[in-house]
Amino acid sequence: MAFNSSDTAAFKGVWVFCEQREGVIMSTSYQLLSEGRKLANDLGVELCGVVLGKDIKEEYLKALGGYGADKVYYCNHELLDVYTTDAYTKVICDLVEDKKPEIFLIGATNIGRDLGPRCAARLHTGLTADCTHLDVDVAKYKEFLKTTSTIDVDNTVFEENTNLKMTRPAFGGHLMATIICPRFRPQMSTVRPGVMQTQPYDEAGAAKTVIENVNVALSKDDIHVDVIEVKKAAKKLVDLIGADVVVSVGRGISKDVEGGIKLAEELAGVLGGVVGSSRACVDAGWIGADHQVGQTGKTVHPRIYVALGISGAIQHLAGMQDSECIIAVNKNESAPIFDVASYGIVGDLYKVTPMLIEAIRAAKAAK
Repeated sequence: MAFNSSDTAAFKGVWVFCEQREGVIMSTSYQLLSEGRKLANDLGVELCGVVLGKDIKEEYLKALGGYGADKVYYCNHELLDVYTTDAYTKVICDLVEDKKPEIFLIGATNIGRDLGPRCAARLHTGLTADCTHLDVDVAKYKEFLKTTSTIDVDNTVFEENTNLKMTRPAFGGHLMATIICPRFRPQMSTVRPGVMQTQPYDEAGAAKTVIENVNVALSKDDIHVDVIEVKKAAKKLVDLIGADVVVSVGRGISKDVEGGIKLAEELAGVLGGVVGSSRACVDAGWIGADHQVGQTGKTVHPRIYVALGISGAIQHLAGMQDSECIIAVNKNESAPIFDVASYGIVGDLYKVTPMLIEAIRAAKAAK
């Protein structure tokens, strides 16, 4: 029977593409499985991880169950050892056409952003890129809107359905758009790394994971490029997503950009953290894009987040408001950042930050 993406009733289950590099599963996969588990629970269906590669260790495959997977489809083939668009697209599309999942999540990594659109086009379905929030349950989606939008949720009629509600930044991050794909399956989404929180590892879940080895139909004739060599470039990038402490700067450093960044670096140094920034600083060319926190940057969940001279636009708040402790320094006492801050200091960051640094150093010395 020919594959028909519009026969929505024939599709069931939630899938996550579990990306691997050199045989090691990427952390983004665990984040997506954790989110996929919630969607699968709401739908009452199975959650499956999909792994493509060559001779992946069984312990790595089993570990996917520790983050929520009921089953892992393992596609083992020598031509899948190194990523190529043609090979991965063919194998995944063959598997989707055979098993028919209703939802398919892919990390918005370099590989995911290449693979997702190619698979969606071949499967004749839709893809929403760079998602920051996912829901299938209407009630949960309404609760999400109450905290993130200006919609009068209580007086708005929502259609009851189980379509995947895929929310992503639009118009340069100035708006949030929710997109659905009601007429075709699978519903596909690439999800920004660091946005979804990884659930605690469950040993029992890992132990009962079912690994299904897929019979891969793939030959060199299916691949139109040859990977001659893989070279790694050592580029020093700030690890915002994995940081325990983030000290971010905003437009408030405009009167002395170099001095403001230096203060942030010094404060991050005494706290054992890294420097982040708002989009305004990146757009102005004051700091590199790998430092950006927010809807169009990275989403972080550090133990401590310090905001220096950041007013707190909704685009920035979306990327850091789930931090455990937020400390904000701003001259404007009405700045929105104070609405989410655990501790707020109204003052000039150039006067307040040195005092913070000195106080922290004194506290450390006293210990």
